[in-house]
Amino acid sequence: MFLEQMNWVGVGVVSPLQDWMISLSSSGHLLMAEVFYVGVDVGTASVRAALVTREGLLKSTAQEPIGIWEPESDHYVQSSTEIWEKCCTVVKKVTHGVEKSQIRGIGFDATCSLVVLDQSFQPVPVSQEGDPQRNVVMWMDHRATEQADRITKNGHRVLSRVGGVMSPEMQPPKLLWLKENLKENCWNKASHFFDLPDFLSWKASGSLTRSLCTLVCKWTYCPPEGWEASFWTSIGLDDLLENNFSKIGSVTCPPGSPLGEGLTQEAAADLGLDPGTAVGASLIDAHAGGLGVIGADVKGFHLPCEGLPITARMALICGTSTCHMISEQPRFVPGVWGPYLSAMVPGLWLNEGGQSVTGRLIDHMVKGHTAYTQLQEQNIYSYLNNHLSSMANSCSAVDLLGSSLHVWPDFHGNRSPLADPTLKGMVVGLSLSQTLDDLALLYLATMQALALGTLHILEAMKEAGHEIRTLFLCGGLSKNNLFVQIHANTTGLPVVLPDQTEAVLVGAAVLGACASRHYIFSDMSQYQHNNITKVSRWKSTETLSAVTVEIWICSFAQVEMEVHSVLLQSAI
Repeated sequence: MFLEQMNWVGVGVVSPLQDWMISLSSSGHLLMAEVFYVGVDVGTASVRAALVTREGLLKSTAQEPIGIWEPESDHYVQSSTEIWEKCCTVVKKVTHGVEKSQIRGIGFDATCSLVVLDQSFQPVPVSQEGDPQRNVVMWMDHRATEQADRITKNGHRVLSRVGGVMSPEMQPPKLLWLKENLKENCWNKASHFFDLPDFLSWKASGSLTRSLCTLVCKWTYCPPEGWEASFWTSIGLDDLLENNFSKIGSVTCPPGSPLGEGLTQEAAADLGLDPGTAVGASLIDAHAGGLGVIGADVKGFHLPCEGLPITARMALICGTSTCHMISEQPRFVPGVWGPYLSAMVPGLWLNEGGQSVTGRLIDHMVKGHTAYTQLQEQNIYSYLNNHLSSMANSCSAVDLLGSSLHVWPDFHGNRSPLADPTLKGMVVGLSLSQTLDDLALLYLATMQALALGTLHILEAMKEAGHEIRTLFLCGGLSKNNLFVQIHANTTGLPVVLPDQTEAVLVGAAVLGACASRHYIFSDMSQYQHNNITKVSRWKSTETLSAVTVEIWICSFAQVEMEVHSVLLQSAI
């Protein structure tokens, strides 16, 4: 069961029950006022919001930065107070000039970070320095690597739902680390542990109901059975069983379900909206992107997934480059998270594989290079893309420039499919030269390595029985044409980009639309949406010319990357 007959351009399959607000003018004439939904996305370093129309079109967007602190190596923390304040700021910006009564629902997505609050819902410190305002253990925090390894060795059956290996990016090892290392200052004071998306929906609605997305994907919750008490006891966290698991969530619901009575008086004042405005149960940010892109209507584009179930598609959310795959039946893929039931689309299973850092790795490689100071362009990646083209003298030959420089991209460990957080990155083929050309080549080799990482995940999923025919990309890196084309070249699959480029925000907005009850749920077989603006297709070396057919854009040649593949295989 999901959204029925959804024609709105960026989200899913909805049949609108109420498209317009009807009111009377002072002269007694009927007036039609359009209704909107707000999507809020909390990423790693910023908070964004969008005002979205019934058709799924972005009316306005806003963005605010949020702080990140690194008190120790591999420890990354944030402030839930600051995050909520920035959420309020961006929501007020996108709704400025719109009548409050026109906003019919709001939805939140966020990174799968861990928020800690005390009995009075006040922040509790999560690091040795003891600052209570720094109460969020970020998703990319790897302090609990040793705890995750112990949980894996424990061998509990819940591991079958996380690819057989417990990641330090999940919540159980982080909770165990807090108990073992900050028992007095954190663990004993904590009464509420939230995934960040659930914290935001609680802050908005006052409801402690948790989303199945967060609990299933990051906490080992398994519907319909629920929590596995024996798991928590076996890893030394039996105190979480108290009061029916109230500290980590006693009540759950599918994403998009209406929470409480909508916005509380306090939250409505903070956000500049009406009390009672519908609040939808939240999603993890990558899953919101998956919801916003994977159901795109591809009829008439002659894609290999056309006419096939949605399970022939994979969504790549290119911030952390998390890959999502929906499957009608649960499939165990070693080293890949899942299978998860109803974690993104109600009633369907999800496998989730990804790379721990992608955009952050590209930034690290580029900004750490000596020649970085020579870049004067406002958009450094557009500059580097153009520079590579000039080096190649032909867009189709850009890939060939990376034939002697190779990157192993696991600078922050390998999430999938090797599931080894201790792995490190490497670069092979460096010389003493540090020119702008060398920087551009390192940038290219990094993107090629990330694309090969995606191919590695695809191959693992195919071996487990998935039949993936088309890739659907969204997120910040999907706006980089070279990044997109390299993925098409490397995987040999067509890559589809949505018409609405902010698919994550659209996915968040659909949660508010669902919660508003202006849309009804129906069979998932009808799930299709989104116009598509661009399809990047793999081209063989025999066909070097760029091809443009309507909105199909095919450029860059498919090139052989045997050395990269050998490097990948030898490292394994």
